[in-house]
Amino acid sequence: MLAYFVLLLAVLSRILPHAFHAVSWNFTALGGGLLFFGSRMAGSRRAAWMLPTALAVLMATDYYLTVFAYGYPFQVRTYLVTWLWYAAVCLLGMGILQKPTLLRVAAGVLASSTSFFLISNFVVWTAGSMSMYPHSLAGLGACYIAGLPFYRNDLVSTALTAGALFGLPVLAARIVDSLRTARHANLPLA
Repeated sequence: MLAYFVLLLAVLSRILPHAFHAVSWNFTALGGGLLFFGSRMAGSRRAAWMLPTALAVLMATDYYLTVFAYGYPFQVRTYLVTWLWYAAVCLLGMGILQKPTLLRVAAGVLASSTSFFLISNFVVWTAGSMSMYPHSLAGLGACYIAGLPFYRNDLVSTALTAGALFGLPVLAARIVDSLRTARHANLPLA
């Protein structure tokens, strides 16, 4: 259930900036949320349904944002790579974050943000006649340079989200353990 709540927060982090006319540069809970969602898929009896459900929710979000927030016609083919990326990040979370460690979370954050940056900018560059960038190495470089602020914000937001989702439970467990230890240390011996 927590995984679906995190998915809802990730979706809201994409929609609410548009609803309040406060659009940021790709500062969302999506990457960290997908890593967390994926980590919960592995141990779940409902794992076979979790990924398709998450993809359906994210596809609907992309449709809503494209048509209503951006005012563009929706074309499925323009989102196929993005939807594959959503699935890949969930599977990455399922693979390396079943037993999260600081190193694994950091690797997941870096892999998800960097892969999205590299893939999405490459797709923008190859967008045929719709591309703003010439089909040359200089055009590809310009496309990646223009995407750097978005990459920075995605990396930071993914790190903050994943850090909170994976780190807060560990912190809470340590606090509980220290309270138990302190309580047992203060008990009189019988």
